Amino acid sequence: MPELPEVETVRRGLSQLVVGYRINAVQELHPRVRKSSSLSPISAIEGARITGVNRRGKYLWFELDRPQVLAAHLGMSGQFLFQLKDRPPAKHVRALFQISKGPLKKELVFNDQRTFGWLSVEELDDGAPTSVAGIGLDPFDPLFGKNVTVKNYARRHLKIKTALLSQGIMSGVGNIYADEALWRAKVHPEVLTSDLSVKKIELVIDSAIAVMGEAILQGGTSFDDLYIDVNGESGFFEQSLAAYGQTDRPCPRCGSLIKRIVVGGRSSHYCPRCQRTR
Repeated sequence: MPELPEVETVRRGLSQLVVGYRINAVQELHPRVRKSSSLSPISAIEGARITGVNRRGKYLWFELDRPQVLAAHLGMSGQFLFQLKDRPPAKHVRALFQISKGPLKKELVFNDQRTFGWLSVEELDDGAPTSVAGIGLDPFDPLFGKNVTVKNYARRHLKIKTALLSQGIMSGVGNIYADEALWRAKVHPEVLTSDLSVKKIELVIDSAIAVMGEAILQGGTSFDDLYIDVNGESGFFEQSLAAYGQTDRPCPRCGSLIKRIVVGGRSSHYCPRCQRTR
């Protein structure tokens, strides 16, 4: 599933290519593309001009020149792509947007093979769509407070891997970057947050910020063609992964073989020498 770096890569691509464009026509091409709580059909935003593209954690939204926004979640395989003459047409188009800016016209599609992604027309609540209510700030948000986040982790009795995946505390971190952050911080995924020192929790958060920042610069992580950016390009951070998906490969730091366990129903990868339990 796309995590913060992948969604941020998509957001940046959209920001460069759709801001200032007017939505002339919208087609919903799959019954599940619209979230059930959407205020209206997606076609209700026809005539609106796109004024910005924003993100919190793994959620995207198109800001419009009206009170509503178009919120989006990529699910497992959602993609925003431009239909171009020199590119094969997308195979799993769930919604199509005809947009224009003066004489310039484009076709933007929401492509989603597994149909877990969605679109939704929503009101803003404290600067974010209503579907984002309850989602914690991500560490790249200007309002993110590391000290408050550390306290929220420390007062819980959760395995640190489970805590990182809890989007209500700090959003954006998924399975890939949780494993990478814990490997960098030398913290075992099953250690309880209440057993970690403040400095160690700070190190975990700093490691998550660092690894996701590096991933953004490389366009995210692509294991297959389910995650690509708006130009149809894959990310390259897979080549930099130290722990996630590296089972039985040497740890880049100490040479021990990376192990895989299941934490909270999710695969977790760690180095048994660098990331020891207490």
